[in-house]
Amino acid sequence: MIRLFNVYYPVRTLVLLIVEAVVVGLSFLLTVWWQNQETSWILLNVEGGYLKIVCVTAIVLLLSHGLDLYDASSTGEKWDQIFRLFMVLGLAAFVLAAVDLVYGHFVPGRVFLPGAKWGLVVLTVMLLGWRGAYTWIVQQPYFRERVYVLGTGDRALRLLNGLRQRTELGIEVVGWTGNIQGPLTRESVATHLLGLARESGVHRVIVAMPDRRGTLPVEALLELRLNGVRVEEATSWLEKISGRIEVEQLYASWMIFAEGFRFSTFFRLVRRSLNFSVALLGLILSLPLLPFIWMAVKLDSPGPALYRQQRVGKRNAVFFCYKFRTMRQDAEADTGATWAADDDPRITRVGKFLRASRLDEIPQLWCVLKGDMHFVGPRPERPEFVEWLSKEIPYYGVRHVVRPGITGWAQVQYKYGNTLEDAREKLQYDLFYIKNASVGLDLLILFQTIKIVLLGRGAK
Repeated sequence: MIRLFNVYYPVRTLVLLIVEAVVVGLSFLLTVWWQNQETSWILLNVEGGYLKIVCVTAIVLLLSHGLDLYDASSTGEKWDQIFRLFMVLGLAAFVLAAVDLVYGHFVPGRVFLPGAKWGLVVLTVMLLGWRGAYTWIVQQPYFRERVYVLGTGDRALRLLNGLRQRTELGIEVVGWTGNIQGPLTRESVATHLLGLARESGVHRVIVAMPDRRGTLPVEALLELRLNGVRVEEATSWLEKISGRIEVEQLYASWMIFAEGFRFSTFFRLVRRSLNFSVALLGLILSLPLLPFIWMAVKLDSPGPALYRQQRVGKRNAVFFCYKFRTMRQDAEADTGATWAADDDPRITRVGKFLRASRLDEIPQLWCVLKGDMHFVGPRPERPEFVEWLSKEIPYYGVRHVVRPGITGWAQVQYKYGNTLEDAREKLQYDLFYIKNASVGLDLLILFQTIKIVLLGRGAK
């Protein structure tokens, strides 16, 4: 796996993306050369054809990402991939035709206009050919890494299942300690490990033993390590494949010595400047919408249009978070503080639309301007919930070392949560974000958030 923006990506997914970008750009370039043999040099060098092809390529890749063509969990579904691919091509045709209509001569050689559709044909053939070749290549055994999971118990089993489910990693689990018959001793584990290493050619051993005294085959691991086999801890691999840090068996010493969990002064200044500037711009751009939203909320149900609520922020400081009201005014009169539930009857008709479109969160830009929040960070919880969750979930207070956010890593990776177990799961994603926080990761989360909002996912 390769680490970009402090997030780990499968090498196969990056190869798919990079080669697909080359394929898309090359298909348009070949079409321009073919259809405009006498003027191709002028179109490409004088009229900015190369830059236009880069923009067209970006549009196709963004549409592909929006339709989950780079989602590793669905890359093996052949017909679904082909259907999505044709949807991308159709949407790309409409988008490029609209851009060409507005700006004129945007696509070099006017490839997508009725008289010249060969660009779409070339792109279709090349993309289908590349996807077919990619599917065949990744299935070859030569491009798979053979791994042995050293350990038993729930943690080793979670690692084992995670590696097997993430087929895009190109990993084949050739064995694990749980397959050993009889009592587990250092000798039996070493014999099993070395036997599989000789028979299957193990490339990597991942150690997931909760108690290593008396069972860890140190000499066998040293022998394999000196023969080129990689030996690694399960903690880092669980973090890589899940994008979260498990709170089970998490020790304060690990957070103390682990890389990350550090925020330089430069990083804080850059992040604060970017958040302030974008929040100010966002408020200015949203000003024309505010009167209409205000009026819709007021007409739909009695009560104030703007709603404020106490939330816990950085260093446990309590601040007021502002949103457009999406529930009845007396939503918690009888129950007290409660999370929203599936099909919550307290949500008004206008509130459902505001939540689905995220327009109810526009007032939170004021919280970003004030410095109580950032665009990206753990979602701020109410003081009542924080007090309860801090008692039930270990290390829950760690999420308050950074400013909370309008969106976050937990929001783009996990569903909306309204239970204790959901809060535990989201904390694990928040810990991953805090450990790996960077401007690049913030931009990635914002990009993912835009996709989720446009597709209407995860709203509640």
